Amino acid sequence: MATTSSSPAPSTGSYDTTLSTGARKYLKAYGLTPPAVESYENQARRCLAQLQSKTTPIDKYLYLSGLRNANVHLFYRLAVDHMKTLTPLIYTPVVGEACLKWSQIYLQPEGLYLSFADKGHISSVLHNWPQNNVEITVVTDGSRILGLGDLGINGMGIPVGKLALYSACGGIRPDATLPLTLDLGTGNKAFRDDPLYMGSRRGKVTAEEEAEFLDELMEALVERWPGIVIQYEDFKNPFPSLGRYQGKYTMFNDDIQGTGAVILAGIINAVKRNGVAIKDQRAVLMGAGSAAVGVAKQIVQFFIQEGLSEDEARQCFWLVDTKGLVTNDRGDKLADHKTYFSRNDNDGKQYKTLSEVVENVKPTILMGLCTIGGIFDAEILKKMGQWNKYPIIFPLSNPSDNSECNFEDAMKYTDGRVLFASGSPFDSVEFEGKSITPGQGNNMYVFPGIGLGSILSKATTVTQSMIYASATSLSTSLNKQEVSDGWLYPEIGRIRDVSVVVAMGVIRAAQEAGVDREVRIRDMGNEELEKWVRSKMYDPHTETKVIEDEVSGMVGGDQKGSNAEKSHL
Repeated sequence: MATTSSSPAPSTGSYDTTLSTGARKYLKAYGLTPPAVESYENQARRCLAQLQSKTTPIDKYLYLSGLRNANVHLFYRLAVDHMKTLTPLIYTPVVGEACLKWSQIYLQPEGLYLSFADKGHISSVLHNWPQNNVEITVVTDGSRILGLGDLGINGMGIPVGKLALYSACGGIRPDATLPLTLDLGTGNKAFRDDPLYMGSRRGKVTAEEEAEFLDELMEALVERWPGIVIQYEDFKNPFPSLGRYQGKYTMFNDDIQGTGAVILAGIINAVKRNGVAIKDQRAVLMGAGSAAVGVAKQIVQFFIQEGLSEDEARQCFWLVDTKGLVTNDRGDKLADHKTYFSRNDNDGKQYKTLSEVVENVKPTILMGLCTIGGIFDAEILKKMGQWNKYPIIFPLSNPSDNSECNFEDAMKYTDGRVLFASGSPFDSVEFEGKSITPGQGNNMYVFPGIGLGSILSKATTVTQSMIYASATSLSTSLNKQEVSDGWLYPEIGRIRDVSVVVAMGVIRAAQEAGVDREVRIRDMGNEELEKWVRSKMYDPHTETKVIEDEVSGMVGGDQKGSNAEKSHL
């Protein structure tokens, strides 16, 4: 978008066919597109038809990636207007397949790659990024992509897709985002031996080497772009970096904190409906990795807010990993992050399977973050329905094939009484003559608002209170119809409105914690703050109008040409 009176060089936003002849000349794009000045409706009709003609999800993904790189504002107009349809193609679940095939389908640069060989001069590589204003970056080393394992640099699809959602859902300008992948080696021998793999052919660096590299990276990022929000994603062991940088930089880890926040929001709404007192809730989590622990700790914080002591809240959780129930006396050395929830009340008995744990605990809440598809089988689902009037069942693993159960089975085996949310999308189910829509505990409900709120408040750090506020704000964002229909999360098509609510909660939490630097909004009331937040959001539907108005202001409106009035925008 032009910001000065001199004519800029063409950018991907310059080739929008809704632009008038005058605007195209101003952007030096005249003659580079067909002469017709189109409406957005025509653009959308063409693009959706082209998308429909693609027969496989990965072909649809590639088409949308090409569109984003060729006409950025059109891509985001479509994403905003067709959120429910396009989100699974932009991010999960299809991004998983894209990452697996990244080195085979690679076409063009879409982010910045930093290799371990760049250690010592990371700052100079960052200066190769063409944008002088970057407000947020998503960083991954590809070592644990979704439930797919170590994919090395093929994990670039995650920062690219995630930042597309920051723009579409949270209104952060696309040109202010930086997808960043760290090539710190890979333990995936198949990739290292693949002649098409585009990363370095070395094993994973040591933890100490990684820490030194990340220290240099963090310093270089804030030196290049002061105030940048840094989101870590899909690191195999995310806890060291979170502990090391959380209080020093404006950073958070979406796997731990974002996942925990979005699930907490669903749990807040679910426990309101299942009628069981907080002190009597019993939660079994199949999975004891970073995401599971992050989720459980967020819910512990909520239980404490509701009146339990920390120890009472912690005792409401039973975590299960591949060796069974996590206990103090199981005989193996527990990873540090598991010890907080390790049980000491098992009287020496070890429960080695999920079925055994469920039978012993009789949970009110059953959550899955283990990526073992179908592990919540018919027997377990039936028992959840027998023990609870309204069982809370959250199979949260991605992609869909890894989901611990599907919505249809959860409805079938609990006689339609389940309070359900999944990590991947599932279709609605017909039950007793009604179409029931499942909840989806997708991180996209919170991370765009966390990012937007952190940017707008100019937060110096992302505090735990800001993460918690994102969850409580999300839980209140449902409209009257959604509450009446028994939904746990708002309709995904309202995600930009939801992101405003979440961002406002994050801003208020930053102000209360004293980590905000945007002093002029501290005294705003909620109504004024909401208007201000909305005014700061990137809106792809107004981008061409801004250019047209700028051209009109320069030449008195005559330059727009006879076809300008045909432009939708």
